[in-house]
Amino acid sequence: MKVEITPLCGALGAEVHGIDLSHDMDPANCSKIKDAFHENIVLLFREQCLTPAQQVSFTSCFGPVEPHPLGSREGALSQPEILVLENRADIPAPRNDFWHSDISFAECPPLGSVLYALEVPGEGLGDTLFCNMYSVLEELSPGLQKTLKGLRALHSAEALVRRNNEGDNNAKSIASIPSIVSHPVVRTHPETGRKALYVNPYYTESFVGWTPEESRLLIEWLMELATRQENIYRHSWRQGDVLMWDNRCVQHQAIRDYAGFPRMFIKKTFSGLLF
Repeated sequence: MKVEITPLCGALGAEVHGIDLSHDMDPANCSKIKDAFHENIVLLFREQCLTPAQQVSFTSCFGPVEPHPLGSREGALSQPEILVLENRADIPAPRNDFWHSDISFAECPPLGSVLYALEVPGEGLGDTLFCNMYSVLEELSPGLQKTLKGLRALHSAEALVRRNNEGDNNAKSIASIPSIVSHPVVRTHPETGRKALYVNPYYTESFVGWTPEESRLLIEWLMELATRQENIYRHSWRQGDVLMWDNRCVQHQAIRDYAGFPRMFIKKTFSGLLF
């Protein structure tokens, strides 16, 4: 079948039709998907059936697959670098209903993430939201853009460690909080040349040289702009969906309305050029 790309909404995202990720990833298709990824920042592939090895093979087209730096969830038996995200009535998954860019607390955060739906709780439950961080920066005044481009922000894993260690979920406990890292508040995408805002309300503690209170006011205001309805794609999951996104220019959060329902996803992150 011919590979076709169709938009998911006006803000971001596209669906890729006519490709089986288990065996269609020749150089030509890989190049098409890369181009679509850079243009749309979120890509959807429906009705996929992948083994863990095939998932790693697909993701490796875009960058080396990496384990979570803190080992926050159990890995797949055959591919320990793949995280198993599972929710059951008796073993609830940890909360993930907050806006964030994956693992921004790392010195070298992952370029992108891939999520594969093995079991979904039901239509309209457990949706995932994505917001476009290119757009929010581009809509700001030139003066504020200039101010933000001169800033760095401190990112910390403290909130994630605290969540995992609360004991009311099936996440793995984490022994210690890694050192805080700093990243530029505005990042230039190495493939597109576009600039995106790179702060999030979960991992970003403060701007360098600012107090946490001052920083929180601006971060919350920026996130209000970023999460306006017209800047969001809401994904309603089906079994067999594969969704990939670019952590350099998008944030996401899960809707936590699936308590008591079975839900199982496989997640991978991959590295590459960050700036």
